[in-house]
Amino acid sequence: MSPRIPAPERREQILLVARPLFAQNGFAATRLDDVAAAAGVTKPILYRHFDSKKALYMALLRRHEDDLPRFFEDAAPAQILAVWLDYVRANSDNWLMLFRDSSGDEEIRELRADVSRTARRLIAEFIASRAGSRVPAEQVEPTAELLTSGLAALVLWWIDHPDVPKDVILAAAARPVSAVVAP
Repeated sequence: MSPRIPAPERREQILLVARPLFAQNGFAATRLDDVAAAAGVTKPILYRHFDSKKALYMALLRRHEDDLPRFFEDAAPAQILAVWLDYVRANSDNWLMLFRDSSGDEEIRELRADVSRTARRLIAEFIASRAGSRVPAEQVEPTAELLTSGLAALVLWWIDHPDVPKDVILAAAARPVSAVVAP
């Protein structure tokens, strides 16, 4: 068992070890016994931080959703894709949980959909603010969906092909994005 550490640090530790387990095994096949063992805690300690496996899984999805706006806030427009790809590389488990795991109940599936809607909304807002008259208002949301889905598929491909350099993925991602939002 791990030494006693402050509750926020222990919670973070549990989240960090749970994410790859959920990404690899899916919600349904991941056991809390495995999460507790990977975190070096007992199940009662795990339950002090999360009421259930579902609460733990949903906390990870919400964290990912909460991270999405920072790509548009903390980076210059020309750097958004590069910053996002760095995040993808460091947090690839998030995409596996969102797009390759279909297990879980209706509430989990709805939260996955909410995360996707948040990404689409943020991209639509970016398109509307950057594209000007290049994208007619009625096409902003469908264009955002096209980019959101395409970029998600691209990073899933990159996860499966980790030897492909980031600059290759960045160039591939920039091509359709620049067609929409170039000055």
